Amino acid sequence: MSAPEAAGERGSRQAALFLTSPLLSDLGVRHGFFMRAGGVSEGPFASLNFSTSVGDDPLAVAQNRRLGAEALGVSPDRVFRVSQVHGSDVVVVRGAEQAAPAAKTPGDAVISALSDSACGVITADCVPVLVASRTTPHVAAIHSGWRGCVAGVIPRAIEVMQRLGAKDLVAAIGPHISLEAFEVSDEVALELAPLAPGLEVVRRTGPRPHVDLRAIARAQLLASGLAPSGIDDVHGCTFLDRERFFSFRRDGAEGGRQLAAIVTRVDD
Repeated sequence: MSAPEAAGERGSRQAALFLTSPLLSDLGVRHGFFMRAGGVSEGPFASLNFSTSVGDDPLAVAQNRRLGAEALGVSPDRVFRVSQVHGSDVVVVRGAEQAAPAAKTPGDAVISALSDSACGVITADCVPVLVASRTTPHVAAIHSGWRGCVAGVIPRAIEVMQRLGAKDLVAAIGPHISLEAFEVSDEVALELAPLAPGLEVVRRTGPRPHVDLRAIARAQLLASGLAPSGIDDVHGCTFLDRERFFSFRRDGAEGGRQLAAIVTRVDD
């Protein structure tokens, strides 16, 4: 096998680990909404689990993280995450921080403009949003479940990016629990309904309401100043698609978590 063929096969294998946004790809931004296949974890964590907090073998998770970083083209110690708490805190990686200490910082969005670095969030039903600037190297990864939607983590992260000088932002909303699967209480529905004015984000076709988190995320991005053409949808339901995704609501606490990550943009 020739070297070009081997490299091509390696690229195909890496690309199969995650889904991508045409909008971000056209901008030249490396990124990925990782799926559950292609890793080394076993049992309920099979196979590309990125979380050490769910009971998986830490050595397997470490190998999965190396595979993820390799697929993104960065070093594992340059994939920056935070300790997600379903709030609205935003962490900006500014200097020589290492990924391990940064991962202990509470927050639900991480922003960076450091070269050869990636920002990432872990999800298993919540909404991952990846954002990039057309004018600066800044990128962001945002974790927004229903509590994050209420807390306003998406508009907060966009506000911080803009304050840092990032302009002309584009975003991709990744796979998460869909409207069809996201059943909530009446109390939660009341909190979520006002977050997308003019849109029917709460549907009541059964005994309990269902909520469209994707529509809420898009509405919050639009309200933050992004153009409709600057928002991409990468579809997939984590709950309904067992083969491709982990789901907390479907599998419970003993199950894997997938990564969504984006690499800082480098101009040619």
